[in-house]
Amino acid sequence: MVQTRPADTLQIATFRDPAGSLRMENGRVLRTLRREYADSVLGFVRSRTGEKWASSGRLIHTTVLSEQDGAGEQLLEHPRIFFPSYPWEWTPGQWTAAAELTLDLCEDLLPQGLVLKDATPLNVLFDGPQPVFVDISSVEQRDPSSPIWLAWAQFVRTFLLPLAAYKYLGWPLAASLQKRDGYELADLYPHLSVWQRWSSPMRSLVTLPHLLEKRKGTGVAGPGLRQSPDIATEVLRRNLRSLRKALHALSLERHDSRWSTYAETAVHYSTEDHSAKQRFVCDVLLKTRPGTVLDLGANTGTYSRIAASLGARVVAVDSDAQACERNWRDAQAQRLPIQPLVADIARPTPAVGWRNAESLSLLERARGRFDCVMALGLMHHLLLSDQVPLGEIAQLMHHLTQRWLIVEWIPAADPKFKELLRGRDHLYAHLNEEAFLDAFGHAFTRILRGPLKNGRVLFLLEARQT
Repeated sequence: MVQTRPADTLQIATFRDPAGSLRMENGRVLRTLRREYADSVLGFVRSRTGEKWASSGRLIHTTVLSEQDGAGEQLLEHPRIFFPSYPWEWTPGQWTAAAELTLDLCEDLLPQGLVLKDATPLNVLFDGPQPVFVDISSVEQRDPSSPIWLAWAQFVRTFLLPLAAYKYLGWPLAASLQKRDGYELADLYPHLSVWQRWSSPMRSLVTLPHLLEKRKGTGVAGPGLRQSPDIATEVLRRNLRSLRKALHALSLERHDSRWSTYAETAVHYSTEDHSAKQRFVCDVLLKTRPGTVLDLGANTGTYSRIAASLGARVVAVDSDAQACERNWRDAQAQRLPIQPLVADIARPTPAVGWRNAESLSLLERARGRFDCVMALGLMHHLLLSDQVPLGEIAQLMHHLTQRWLIVEWIPAADPKFKELLRGRDHLYAHLNEEAFLDAFGHAFTRILRGPLKNGRVLFLLEARQT
C-alpha cells in the first residue's frame, strides 16, 4: 500500500552562473558546463585534491556523461542529496560549518592555481549533519600575481554579516531568505551600539569598511594590484585566515532556549511516561522499518535518534533554533544520519527566487520523500496555537508521508492543552480522541494505539491508497 508521488518529476533549473547551469530532471541532477570553464573545473575534480575531497564526502561526486558537444558544452551528473536545505533553514552551527567548508576548499585550491569565484552558503548542502560543497562550477583559474580574492566581499555579506546580525542584533538567520546576496554593511551599522561598532570583530568587519565606503579614493587595492606569485599566494592565505578568525569570533556560545531543555524539564511527563513513549516509537519503527523519516516538532531529537539508530535517514524539523542546534551537534558527534531544519510546519518555508522557482518550498521538497512521518507532541500546537482544523492537519500528514504516521494525541485534560487554550474552552470543546480519529480516518487506517499514563495516546496510522 505504498503511495506513488510525482516528486521526482519536478523540473528545477539554475541559470545565474555564466559557467553553465544545473537542472534536476526525473530525480537526476545534471550540470552543463561551457567550454571555456570546463578545463579548470574538471581539472580540479580529477585532481588528487578533488578526489580526496569527494571521497571524504565534503565535495559532491561528479560523473562526466558526455564530452563537449557542438555547442561547446559538457554534460555532468551529480548524485542527488537526499533532502536539499537552504541557509535560511540552518542552525548557527550549520551556518558556521558551511563557512568553514568554503574556506577550507578555497585554501586547498590555491596550490593548484585555482580559486573560488564566489562564496555563498548556497554553494553548500547538508547530507545528514555534514556540509557538502556542491557547486563545482565555482572553481576557476586564479591569476597567480593577484593577491585579491574577488569573492571576499561576498563571503562577508553572505556568511559573516548574517552571523553578526544574529549574534549582536538578534536577527534570525531565516531573515536571509530575503537577502540572496547577503547583508550590506549599511544594513547592520545603524543598529549597532557604539560599543558594538568599535569592539572586535565588528570594528574591522563592519565599522571601518562602512566608514571607508562613504569616501571616494580610499586606496583600497583593486583587481589590478600585482605581486610576485609567491607573495600573492601568501597574502591570499593570510586573508583567508583573517576571515576564519572573524568567523570564530562570531560563533555563539551554546545557550538554552525555552524549548532546547524541554525534554529534561517537561513536568507533565514522568520517567515512566518517557520510557513508555520511547518504547512505543521504537517498537513501531522496528515493525515498519522505514528507510526515511520526517520528524515534525523534533525538538532536540530524542525520537530522531531512535529512528536513525534503527537505520532510517531522518529530517528533523523544529521552529526553535537552539533545539535544532542541539540536535545537529548530537547528530554530528554520534555520526547519525539526521538533518535538522529550523522551520515551522504551520508556516513552512516558501518557494523563493526568480518566478518562485529557484528554491523550492519545504512542502514541495518533502512531498513523497518519506516512508514515515512522526508528529509527537505537535497536534495541540497546530490545533490551538496555529488554529488549524483537524481535517487540514490530516491532509498535510497524508501529503507528507508515503505510508506511515506516528502521531501523539493530547487530550483536553492535559496541562499543556489547557495552557494553550487560554480561556477558549468553549471554542475547542469538540476536540477529543473520537474527533481526531474521525478526521484522520478519511486519510489513514488505525494500526496501533498506545495510551500513556499521563492521558496522552500514541497511534500508528497507515495512509490510505490514493
